[in-house]
Order: sequence, then structure tokens, then C-alpha cells
Amino acid sequence: MDLKLITEKVVAIAQEVGEFIRHERINFNYNSVEIKGLNDLVSYVDKTSEKRIVEKLKELLSDVGFIVEENTISEKKEYNWIVDPLDGTTNFVHGIPCYAISIALEHRGEVVLGVVYEVSRNECFYAYKGGGSFLNGEQIQVSQQKNISESLIAAGFPIFNFEKIQPLLNCLEYLMRNTHGVRRMGAAAVDLCYVACGRVDAFFEYNLNAWDVAAGALIVKEAGGHVCDFSLSTNWLFGKEIIATNNYIKVEFQAIISKQFSKP
Repeated sequence: MDLKLITEKVVAIAQEVGEFIRHERINFNYNSVEIKGLNDLVSYVDKTSEKRIVEKLKELLSDVGFIVEENTISEKKEYNWIVDPLDGTTNFVHGIPCYAISIALEHRGEVVLGVVYEVSRNECFYAYKGGGSFLNGEQIQVSQQKNISESLIAAGFPIFNFEKIQPLLNCLEYLMRNTHGVRRMGAAAVDLCYVACGRVDAFFEYNLNAWDVAAGALIVKEAGGHVCDFSLSTNWLFGKEIIATNNYIKVEFQAIISKQFSKP
């Protein structure tokens, strides 16, 4: 399988569907928003984008399964496309920049290809296994920041499942007091890409799905960063929690998060 060539074609798919999202945002009406669950929004833009992406990915590779957010298709195979057609839907429907298409290819639990297209800034991040990470054609790397005290941190907040809210708040308080600050972009795929290109030095979030993290995590790793779950293990793809950092602050940052979330 030629991962480089496939990645190039997935980039083109993401950009094409991204143009549809960009066009729909111009005259988007909030009345078209549907509620999937508590604070969980969806619109025809998400659903149409997913259908278009799935259709094009089927043409690209045969006999590949799909794990997708809006359930337009569901079938697992040896290789699986993992797709979020619009990560950051809440941002999109409120007209706030920072929403993205995320497409990854997974093989037996390992992500081998990832593309994240941040539509509002026209930024396409992508990587394939062993090939490095790129932003609009230019290779990117995680930051070289060596100290937590001089780091900028990204975090995600839950929109439901608030059972772990206290350890999250404890982490945020510590980070607000001991770093350059905490940012919440509202799209985990973008947070991960910002770690990959060095705009932020670390990111953590829980209550996530595979389509939120698959592509972005590979982009972090291929950019020289580190990814794990809150137990400092490798169950970040389907384990609903993730930590991503550069390699200098990795141990200290992981300890801050794991300490709070491991408390009974």
C-alpha cells in the first residue's frame, strides 16, 4: 500500500469537502441544528460532509471498513477509515473559527495515515506512518520548549459526562498558575495538530471518540511528539482520553494529568 500517494488523495478529498463546509457557513441558519444529546449538536452540513467523504474514500480503496461519527455507514474490517466530517460542530454553528475535517486510516489498531483540514484557516495537516508530518506542504515538528513554566497548554472541556469534572478543574488550576496559559479551541483534532506544529506544547482531554483523535495523534507522533492515555499507556485511540506533548515536557506534564485523574 502506497501511503504517501493515498495521503495525497485524502488531502484532496478533505479540501474538496472543506470547500462545501466553507460555502455552507456563509449563509448557515442555526434553525437547521439538531440535538443528538446533551450539548451535542449536528446539522445537515455534518451529515452531507460525511456522506461525500465516505463516497470518495470508497472509490479510493476497496474492502476497507468505516468508523464514522454520524453513522452514515458502519462496518469494521482489517483496514478502517476513521472519519469526523466536522470536528468542532459547536464552533461551526455559532460562527466561531476552528472546525475541521479529520480522516484517518487504521490497521489492526494502529493509525497509519491522518489528515486534518482546518476549514476556517485553510490549513491542511497530514502525515503517514514513517513519513513525517506536514502543514500545507511544509514539514512541521513539535515545539522544543523544555519547561512547563514557559509552555502554552491546550485542553478540552466535556459537553456531557461531568463525572471527572473535579480532577479536570484541579489540572486546569495548576496549569493556569504554572504555565503561560490554557487554551480551549473546541476541536480536539485541531488541538493535536497545534501540538504537532508547535503552537501549543501539550494537550489533554477526556470523553473523546476515535474520530476525534485518530488523525491528529498520528500527526503529533510523526512530528516528533508523544501520545498516551491518562494512565500513561497506549489506549488513546479507543480509550476516550489522550495526552499529547513534545518530548521535553512529556514526563512532567503526564505526571500532572495522571496524578489528578488517578485519584479515587
